[in-house]
Amino acid sequence: MDDSPVHDISEDECLKLLAAFDMGRIAFRLGDELEMLPVHYHASGRAITVATAPGTRLAAGLLASDLLLEIDHIGVKEAWSVVARGRARLVQEPEELAEAEALPIHPLIHAERRQFLRIPIDRVTGRRFHRLPEQPASVVSSAAADEG
Repeated sequence: MDDSPVHDISEDECLKLLAAFDMGRIAFRLGDELEMLPVHYHASGRAITVATAPGTRLAAGLLASDLLLEIDHIGVKEAWSVVARGRARLVQEPEELAEAEALPIHPLIHAERRQFLRIPIDRVTGRRFHRLPEQPASVVSSAAADEG
């Protein structure tokens, strides 16, 4: 039995976690700057769809570089983090655009017009962290005093 507090999450489970949630952070390069923005998304299989207003920093950045989408969860007994990597493309084909319009994506800011970006997942990784029970403050304080 592995007693390590950190475990890799399988690719299949990472994809299931991505599909089960709809809020994450996207990191990308815009010129010489690194950007990270919160987004609502929809994941299905090995593709992520994001809606954004045309001409935004997010739209420009996502189409300009490789990107990362990260989701995570912190619970009482465990925490986990999943990172998907890919390169976005603009959804333009009428059939694909109609499918994207029907997805339950709720952007943080309402826009009259929106465009959809599709991110085929090139690689997805995840880690699960088993959290240790918190020690009472008196135990932490005495341990710190012993070290000092």
